[in-house]
Amino acid sequence: MGIALALVEGSSISTALCGTALLWARPLPGNWIEVAAVLGQAIALSLCCMAAFYLLRGCSSGTLRSRPRIERVLILGTSPLAHGLIQEIETQPHCRYAVVGVVDDGPACRDSRFSCPLLGPLERLARIIEEVRPDRIIVALSERRGGLSVAQLLESRVRGIIVEEGVEVYERLTGKLPIEWLAPSSLLYARGFRKSRLYEPIAGGARMFTAAVGLIVLAPLLGLIALAIKLDSRGPVLFVQDRVGRGGRPFTLLKFRTMHPVNQHTSEWARDNSHRITRVGKWLRRFRLDELPQLVNVLRGDMNLVGPRPHPLSNFDLLVLVSRNAPECGQQIPYYSFRSMVRPGLTGWAQVRYRYANDVEEEIEKMKYDLYYIKHMSLRLDLRILFDTVRVVLLGRGAETPEVSPAVAPMGVRRPWPLPTNVDRQKAA
Repeated sequence: MGIALALVEGSSISTALCGTALLWARPLPGNWIEVAAVLGQAIALSLCCMAAFYLLRGCSSGTLRSRPRIERVLILGTSPLAHGLIQEIETQPHCRYAVVGVVDDGPACRDSRFSCPLLGPLERLARIIEEVRPDRIIVALSERRGGLSVAQLLESRVRGIIVEEGVEVYERLTGKLPIEWLAPSSLLYARGFRKSRLYEPIAGGARMFTAAVGLIVLAPLLGLIALAIKLDSRGPVLFVQDRVGRGGRPFTLLKFRTMHPVNQHTSEWARDNSHRITRVGKWLRRFRLDELPQLVNVLRGDMNLVGPRPHPLSNFDLLVLVSRNAPECGQQIPYYSFRSMVRPGLTGWAQVRYRYANDVEEEIEKMKYDLYYIKHMSLRLDLRILFDTVRVVLLGRGAETPEVSPAVAPMGVRRPWPLPTNVDRQKAA
């Protein structure tokens, strides 16, 4: 089934790219109406291929979910990471894991936060494995301890038991990098951060083609939005702001204005400016139509179609200050510099998985999704994000909605089976 799903994915993407290239290579007619018709055919073919791809992928995933087997999971450690893993496993609707117990030393193993059995210290690990017979062991210790038997874990692997790092499992379950628990070595030796050689040329060509076609095809809609903004409130049609691009270089970002203009400096957080949102702006933000002028930024090369959203210069300075562990802020943002190593995007993984950020803490939460995207950047993941973005635009969800539960792992990342019922969990335990 995995091979069949990979063939479905590969053939759909290849068909979309080849069909678009063939249509683009055709000699264009002389008048603009026929040009728009040809470009429309290219977009329609690409969208049809994407729709077929996701339909077949959904059918394949549905077939996989019908498998009744539940994996029995043994967790080593009572760290905050272990607690987060248990919480994710118990609440996610697509996770067919059942935690059969937790193993750790000392008083911490009597932590009342854990809803699953605390089976004993690490020195009894061999006997505990024999008793509970787990299918998977997740190592989520706060630190490597002498009591942890590496030989026992290796023996478990030879016997067919899956042994995984807690950080890797948490990343797979949530679709974000747990930067508060990441050690530099975890990133240094981790899988990921490997882009295909074809990624840059294909993504670059698709970026220029889509931006050009989008500006032509959407020209009537852009004109109607501009007219509605002018009739609804005083002020310019476009909102122009300096943002941070790749390598920390600033650029001028374009958006449709959605708020009443003010003369003094204001907060950048959406929650602090909610009273300034215009009637038209409320709808533009709900369907993310205020972002359409950024197709010009994409065409100029300032942005990609997909990538981390560019921070305003004022917010960037604040986050850099926090990332340096400023005493007045009292916290730090690990790996923040990674975010500016790629070109920012019109949409991104954080945009389809999380809401607008309203403070530094929520901005850090969104950054976890951005770093996940940077680690797993690929054409398939970009297509997934674009498809989800279209869904947000069509359904009007995402602007002010609560956090989206990361129940479905992105394409190319192995995900567990759907969530078992309480009866299933009791049988597995």
